Amino acid sequence: MTTHNIVIIGAGYAGVHAAKKLAKQYKRDESVSITLIDRHSYHTMMTELHEVAANRVEADAIKFDLRRLFKRTKVKLVTDNVTNVNYDNKLVTTEHGAYPFDFLILGMGGEPNDFGTPGVSEHAFTLWSFEDAVRLRDHIESTVRQAATIHDEKTRRAMLTFVVCGSGFTGIEMVGELVEWKYRLAKENKLDEDEIMLYVIEAAPTILNTLDRKGAGKAETYLQKHGVIILKNSPIVEVTEDSILLKSNEEIATHTLIWTAGVQANQDTKDYGMSTGRAGRLKVNEFMEAEGLERVYVVGDLAYFEEEPAKPTPQIVEAAEQTAMTAAKNVIAEISNGKKVPYKGKYHGNMVSIGARYGVANLSGIRLSGWFANFMKHMVNLYYFFGIRSGYYMVQYIKHEFFQTKDKRNIFRDTLTRYGNVLWSFPLRLMVGGFWLSEAGAKLWGEETWKEATSSFATLSKLFNGIGDDSWLKSTTVNMPFEWLQTTTSGASETATSGDWATPILSKMPGWFEWIMQIMLPTPEVALFMQKMMVFIELGIGIAIIFGLFTWLASFASTGFLIMFTLCAMLGWDKLWALPASIALMNGSGRFIGLDYWVIPYLQKKLSTSWYGKERSIYHDK
Repeated sequence: MTTHNIVIIGAGYAGVHAAKKLAKQYKRDESVSITLIDRHSYHTMMTELHEVAANRVEADAIKFDLRRLFKRTKVKLVTDNVTNVNYDNKLVTTEHGAYPFDFLILGMGGEPNDFGTPGVSEHAFTLWSFEDAVRLRDHIESTVRQAATIHDEKTRRAMLTFVVCGSGFTGIEMVGELVEWKYRLAKENKLDEDEIMLYVIEAAPTILNTLDRKGAGKAETYLQKHGVIILKNSPIVEVTEDSILLKSNEEIATHTLIWTAGVQANQDTKDYGMSTGRAGRLKVNEFMEAEGLERVYVVGDLAYFEEEPAKPTPQIVEAAEQTAMTAAKNVIAEISNGKKVPYKGKYHGNMVSIGARYGVANLSGIRLSGWFANFMKHMVNLYYFFGIRSGYYMVQYIKHEFFQTKDKRNIFRDTLTRYGNVLWSFPLRLMVGGFWLSEAGAKLWGEETWKEATSSFATLSKLFNGIGDDSWLKSTTVNMPFEWLQTTTSGASETATSGDWATPILSKMPGWFEWIMQIMLPTPEVALFMQKMMVFIELGIGIAIIFGLFTWLASFASTGFLIMFTLCAMLGWDKLWALPASIALMNGSGRFIGLDYWVIPYLQKKLSTSWYGKERSIYHDK
């Protein structure tokens, strides 16, 4: 049997997409093996590095373990540094192994370009990796903390001055985060917020040059309104430990220069013996195949392909994903002797977030700014998780971005954050749980028996006398006020028009919902079965909520049934309070004096390990 070894180097946006596409295509094909090699055991969400660097989200929010992404696929993971690629022998050599290939996909991405500016490599901070973001965050925190103790005004001012070089997306997003973070930095270190100075230095005459001028103008106005000093036509010519020198001979004293001025090809590829284009990117043809080499593909920021003369593929996530898909499709075509497909970039626009609460975007000609621009960026990010088929990290993204931020650093401000004290939801939990136990009790023992037994503590013993004749478990009539069931059920009308549903919120079931219910409960026999099941469902919901076990699911079920009862014209106004109360309990309420405190973390750990496997700092799949 002919075998095909596919090796992918680089687990960035492009590498992950290519691996996902190929893994899906050859899921059941034993003749094809796929190996993904990266120096890290995780994939970094590069577009959100600024959020970690400016302490909006925790570091692990942008770090996606490769085992979780590829556990139930045929992709073999290798954590190692590539030292050599031999095209003649078709062999990738790493520091700790060697991997033969029939098809090779290079997706190592780019790295910062300092254009040879003196002092940048020694004294500036870059923002191109997870490690960069953490290092920058720690530096900013420690620098501000130290500055708060400095008496010398000149030194103090330099330490509290933060300069971003470059006004592309990365630079503007970084300074936008600093605008919001400086409030917390000042407060925690007992400083005046105005003491923290923010600069953007740009060599070109305009900022955000890949965005339309109207959107860029809005971004510039917003930043200046929030105190950011923007210097255009001001290339940096030298960087020292505590200052930067501009071409105009102006000197800015600072201990923090964040360099986002340019990108070049990953320098690991300079010894690969391949044709290069601008900024060292590797030249490819329209099929994303490296010039002069067969069955070697280059994707993402590393690939240099001119879609139009002097206009190479942009170094953006959309292009990375699309080049990866083109390469993967052409590998598939070669294996199956099919026809290769040329690259056709289809870009839907640009968007930049300027902090958590403001942004600008141009989406296929539709211009957005403010809240809507950032909302769309979140939607695009969520779609990305859909693209790599990771529901787990989609949920984690929602938690980090909407429920676990502070200082109003998300588009919904603090309205969704769950840093409240769940202690205060405990009484509400008992009330909602008691509500469902009461509902279940009335159906289990029968309305008359239940009312008589629960009228006082002295009469509770009557519950041990057995269930009444009107118990839903004994009943042979449908106790729900549905006309299509009542017409064929003796005595149903009398039962259905009494008791709980005498004063319903809705006087009549909506027509569309009646159609749904007729499908769910087509006959009296089905209705009677569901009627008996409801006794145990309501009992289960009540017990789960009171004891704080799977409280979120129980509260979600409570909410769903109450909405259903309302639409069925069965819920009275006196019980409507239980609906918003059930929604309120979906905030982790079971973790205070509840079994969820122990059960949920235990299940999360066990299920995560069994489903995704054990995460490792180094992968070396055989």
